[in-house]
Amino acid sequence: MTDIFSKKKRSEIMSLIRSKNTLPEIAVRSFLHRQGFRFVLHDRRLPGKPDIVLPKYGVVVEVNGCFWHGHKCKISNIPKSNKKFWTNKISNNVKRFKKNRARLRAEGWRVIVIWECQVKKGNFQVLKRIINH
Repeated sequence: MTDIFSKKKRSEIMSLIRSKNTLPEIAVRSFLHRQGFRFVLHDRRLPGKPDIVLPKYGVVVEVNGCFWHGHKCKISNIPKSNKKFWTNKISNNVKRFKKNRARLRAEGWRVIVIWECQVKKGNFQVLKRIINH
């Protein structure tokens, strides 16, 4: 199936996709806030500027988009057009994330990853471990 948009239009659409304050990230923040947690957003002092930092608990929460981080789920399909580009892009994202996660752990942070598909299903089980920990 070919793209219904021109290359210029597709580029414009893709440039509008945000890396911060995404809907899944906002949903996770809202959940944590309702539970009484206070946090720091996108702390530049930490490797990879994690989405949510709970300093009191030594926890970093990364809210990963399934497509952008190569999650193996229904909503993470590599586009059929320009497949080599997208495979490389996603592979580099995964490598960078793993490197940053290792650096955070080396600094003593506990890293919790929650996926976009979990948020869409309202599955906050991963986060509930923070609450009960």
